[in-house]
Amino acid sequence: MSPSFWRDRPVLVTGCTGLLGSWLTQALVEAKADVVGLIRDDVPQSHLVRSGIIHRIRIARGDVTDYATMERVLNEYEIDAVFHLAAQTIVGIANRAPLSTFETNIRGTWTMLEAARRSPTVKRILVASSDKAYGTQPILPYTEDMPLHGEHPYDVSKSAADLLAQTYAKTYDMPIAITRCANLYGGGDLNWNRLVPGTIRSALQGQAPIIRSDGTFVRDYLYVRDAVRAYMMLAQALDRPEIRGQAFNCSTDEPVSVLEMTRLILRLSPHPRLEPIVLNEVKNEIKDQYLNSAKLHEALGWQPAWSREAAMVETMAWYAQYLGYKL
Repeated sequence: MSPSFWRDRPVLVTGCTGLLGSWLTQALVEAKADVVGLIRDDVPQSHLVRSGIIHRIRIARGDVTDYATMERVLNEYEIDAVFHLAAQTIVGIANRAPLSTFETNIRGTWTMLEAARRSPTVKRILVASSDKAYGTQPILPYTEDMPLHGEHPYDVSKSAADLLAQTYAKTYDMPIAITRCANLYGGGDLNWNRLVPGTIRSALQGQAPIIRSDGTFVRDYLYVRDAVRAYMMLAQALDRPEIRGQAFNCSTDEPVSVLEMTRLILRLSPHPRLEPIVLNEVKNEIKDQYLNSAKLHEALGWQPAWSREAAMVETMAWYAQYLGYKL
């Protein structure tokens, strides 16, 4: 990445208080970008707030599903680049309350895209899709040319948002790229029912972690700071015709089972002899899902900068500080 590319560039980050949004906003601020964060609900525990980065950006209050808000923000702040991360990201919540998930993930995406289409200043847009957009596929790993056919509420919401981004890119020749990332982890994810933060919290407390599945589900896990680098590199590359309108998988290409990931966390924790409790009660989740990131590697030369163990050490240190434990 060019060190001067982001200097003074007006950038909008929707979902800036989330896991990825917090770390991306921090990286953009450190790159001297002029960052505007769209915030609907206050999240005082987020990395964005705890790190103090929130005081170094401009805050726009509102909901990504409100067209008037999006039009105002893009135009009043003369936004050049949009990172659209705002989403309801929890599978269990999507299963219990699909309408709010559809509203944020689908309506929020078309609202942002339409406002950006009508803005004279927006020159680059990154839309966060997900590996879940592929649904269940007969062949692994997933590649970008596979169809998107989510079946359950969260997966469908990401398939739809992804297709909307493709529609706007193709129909209106908009400078859009789409990311389909593996399961992100890192300091600041406070959704304790997710594998990594939930297991780390249990391990720091000396309690046996809970695995909701049978432990054999296979996933990609991507450190959030590696994902941030991919997002910024892709956004910077949107001047290249071969990048515009394209979707890119982003992962380590090293899938592991839920049980293997749990055991890694326990091994690095202060209580390595803990054994997980396997409930085997999960429903409406894809069993095995992992990505091929060759397209991203070839297009941008992106590679993960952190090993899984090094990333987990950093992640555990964040949670130890947050929860008040010594490692």
